[in-house]
Amino acid sequence: MKTSFYIKFLFFFVFLLSFNNLNSRIVDTIEALENQSLGDESAPIKMIEFASLTCGHCAKFHNEVFPRIKKDYIDNGKIFFTYQDFPLDKFALKASVIARCSGKDKYFSFLKVLYKKQKDWTRSQDPFKSLLKIAKLGGLKNDEIKVCVSNKSIEDGILKKRLNSTKKVRNQSNSNNLY
Repeated sequence: MKTSFYIKFLFFFVFLLSFNNLNSRIVDTIEALENQSLGDESAPIKMIEFASLTCGHCAKFHNEVFPRIKKDYIDNGKIFFTYQDFPLDKFALKASVIARCSGKDKYFSFLKVLYKKQKDWTRSQDPFKSLLKIAKLGGLKNDEIKVCVSNKSIEDGILKKRLNSTKKVRNQSNSNNLY
């Protein structure tokens, strides 16, 4: 009788724990590191941007030029756009991680806010703390943010992609290709 009670209690406890986790999204490293793209994959032009979230020129592009490119070319099926993180410092890396942890549906919205508010969060006394506030305002929960920013696999994946991109460009820009 006592064993039956413990088994039922354990089953109920596990059920409650699993029910509580339905509302919170656990950061999936594989999903976070997938290419982030907009537009029709069969578009005649493929555009890849390599950018850092602390780069002032990148912010200017995203705030002033990108909305026109999106409206005139991406939304009309002429360009398939892919964003590649190319973090230049530790805060750009953390911002990239947070944007990627937001998921595919919110990713480009996070980029938009991070670039629009770049001067504010990069120049604050504690840029990392400012990033966490942006993440909360963007709908990420405290537990999601903690899991996200402490996920070294996402950071390593972003840095590995950056390194591979750098090597690829170096290999393509030898003297045989320059005229």
